[in-house]
Amino acid sequence: MQRRKFLTGSVVGAAAAATLSTPAIAQDKREWKMVTAWPKNLPGPGVAAQLLADRITTLSGGRIEVKLYAAGEIVPGPGVFDAVSEGTAELYHAVPAYWGSKSKGILLFGSQPFGLRADEQFGWMQHGGGQALYDEMYGRFGVKPFLCGNSGPQWAGWFRNEINSAEDLKGLKFRTTGLASEMATKLGMAAEAMSGPAMFQALQTGALDAGEFIGPWSDSALGFYQVAKNYYWPGVGEPSSAEECGVNAKAYEELPDDLKQVVALACESLYNPVWTEYTTKHAESLKMLVSEHGVTVRKLPDDVIVAMGKAAEEVVDELRQNDDELVKRITESYVAYRDLVGNYMTYADNGQMNARASVMGY
Repeated sequence: MQRRKFLTGSVVGAAAAATLSTPAIAQDKREWKMVTAWPKNLPGPGVAAQLLADRITTLSGGRIEVKLYAAGEIVPGPGVFDAVSEGTAELYHAVPAYWGSKSKGILLFGSQPFGLRADEQFGWMQHGGGQALYDEMYGRFGVKPFLCGNSGPQWAGWFRNEINSAEDLKGLKFRTTGLASEMATKLGMAAEAMSGPAMFQALQTGALDAGEFIGPWSDSALGFYQVAKNYYWPGVGEPSSAEECGVNAKAYEELPDDLKQVVALACESLYNPVWTEYTTKHAESLKMLVSEHGVTVRKLPDDVIVAMGKAAEEVVDELRQNDDELVKRITESYVAYRDLVGNYMTYADNGQMNARASVMGY
C-alpha cells in the first residue's frame, strides 16, 4: 500500500466541516461523529477505528449511526480529545499516550515502559480495578472511556544509524509518546511527539535521528523503511499500546440503557480481534520488510535495555509522588496488578514461550 494514500487523507477539509449538522435524534435514531487521530484506513489504528464505527452502527440496529472523520477532516489528530470533551464530536478513536499534558495518570491506561502486555492491560481494566479509575480520571474532562483494541508489543523503532551502547542514545532526536518519552528523556534523548506521517518527513530530512510508531504492519504502510533501515527490538517502552474510544459523557448518559450497552460491547468485543489482527499482520509485514525492502532487524544491546529499565523505574516512582491523589491511586493500582500477574506469568505464559523457544527455536 502506498504512503500517499494515507497522507492525502490528513488534509483539513474546512468545507466538509462546515456542512456538519448537530446530532439528530429522530425516531430513536442518532447521528454521531467519530473523530480519529489517524489517517483514514491506516493499517492498524485507522482500520480499527472504522471497524468500531461500523460495529456500533450495526449492533445498534442503526439507532446510532457513526460516521468516521479521519485526522484533519474536522480537527487535527491531537485535537480529538478536546473535540469530544467539548461536544464538537460524540466520540473519538486514539490512544491514551497522547493525553499526558492533561494528566500523567492518563498515560498508564495506554502503555507503560516495561509494563503490562495487551492481555494484562485488559485484565487490569476488567478485574484489577482499572476501569473505575479510568472512568474517574476521564470524567474530569466530560469523557466516558473504553479500551477497544491493542497493538501488542511495539518496536523500539527505526534508527538511521546503528546503536551499540547506551552512550549512543545521548542527544538522539527521537519520536515517541507517553511515558516512553519520559524514559527516553532520562536517557539523554530529545524526545518529540508527532504523527506517523510527520515522523516520516522528519526522518527523511534529518530532523529526527530515530523514532518509533507502532510495529511492522503500520510502520511499513507509512514507509519508514525508505528513510531508516535499522529496525530495533524489543520495544520495552511500550510492551503493548491500548487503543481507546472516548465518548462525550453527556451524549453517553442521554442514551437509553440498551444503547449504552451497545457502545460498551462494541468496544470490548473488538479488543481481541484488533490485537490478534495486529499480531498476524505484524508477522507478515516483518517478513516483507526484511525480504523485499532490505531492512536490518537488530536487538537493542543489553546495556541499553538495563539503562531503559532504570529510567522506567524512575518514571513510575515520580508518578507515585505526584501531587494529584488520583494519579497516585492509579499508579499504585497499576503496579500492584503488574506485580501480581507478572509473577504468575513467570510460570505460565513466559514459561510456555521459553519452553517453545528452547525446542522450536521461536
